[in-house]
Amino acid sequence: MHVTRFENNPIITPASIKPSRADFKVEGTFNAGVVDCDGQTLMLLRVAESVRSDDPNEVRVPLMVQDAEGVTLTRRSFYRDDPTYDFSDPRTVVVKADRSRLFLTSMSHIRIARSGNGVDFSVDDVPFIQPRHRCELFGCEDPRVVRIGDAYYINYSSVSDLGICTSLLRTRDFRHTEPLGIIFAPDNRDVCLFPEIIGGKYWALHRPAPAHFGAPGIWISSSPDLLHWGGHHSLLEASTQGWDQRKVGGGAPMLRTEKGWLQVYHGVDQAQRYCLGALLLKLDDPTQIVARLPEPLMEPTAAYEREGFFGQVVFTCGALIRDGSLHIYYGAADETMGLATVPLNELWKRLGV
Repeated sequence: MHVTRFENNPIITPASIKPSRADFKVEGTFNAGVVDCDGQTLMLLRVAESVRSDDPNEVRVPLMVQDAEGVTLTRRSFYRDDPTYDFSDPRTVVVKADRSRLFLTSMSHIRIARSGNGVDFSVDDVPFIQPRHRCELFGCEDPRVVRIGDAYYINYSSVSDLGICTSLLRTRDFRHTEPLGIIFAPDNRDVCLFPEIIGGKYWALHRPAPAHFGAPGIWISSSPDLLHWGGHHSLLEASTQGWDQRKVGGGAPMLRTEKGWLQVYHGVDQAQRYCLGALLLKLDDPTQIVARLPEPLMEPTAAYEREGFFGQVVFTCGALIRDGSLHIYYGAADETMGLATVPLNELWKRLGV
């Protein structure tokens, strides 16, 4: 399916971002949640930073440690010629003897980027959300934001050696935040909230990661208060072959349309290539799939999508509907942010609705 990439993509790159510390290097600015607020487009941007090193054989890993005062930043050095560790994935340093033990080569926090036209963004110099407790010692990743009532709810991945869980906070002004705690325990991520109550309940997509059997897929659940979740159903499984065979997971928060709840999700193939797909769910019963796009909505074809920190990736945490078109804000190659659009009437035609 044809999508139109913004002619000046990528719209945000690491080169345009000030590191949070002088000894840090910004490796990635990607996977941002997006919302319109008070005449501006706000982007909650994942900023991944590594520790600078002049030695090409050295990999310095940023680490948070917990003490009586909270969490404190430290670092640890590894060397590529050390046979104890696997350095093949640029995102991790893995202990070969126990592959469940690993270190992330970068640490992520979340900043706010602001735009008056949805394409030209200025990024704050200071973090908006950063590691605060034991479950965030490896960082805060992949934020998604949705307005429900008079408040904005932000969920993001809290990452540590305990696993990956999903945290939730609330804000009304994008200055002050109210942490609401962990809403899905490890390993669970890719949570996409619905922007309104349906049948007296809040709803969310989530993506548990099975450790023993099966491939990660999209689940749906409901809650009376956004904090306690139940009624879990498997909504969408990975396919038996093709672009979404390895796993599928939620992308942007749910978008209400006249045709149903629109979900732009991601699928991964056996070669670790990330594409985007599209689903429609029933407006009054989101456990029911109305239509699923058989082919990818978007594939990594541009140079900045195929090559980067982790290539062959397009991944979204935020999308908006404007002037009859779907605007997809997406991370490219775990490094930059891009924008792509597709007319809704063309999408409906391909979905057969």
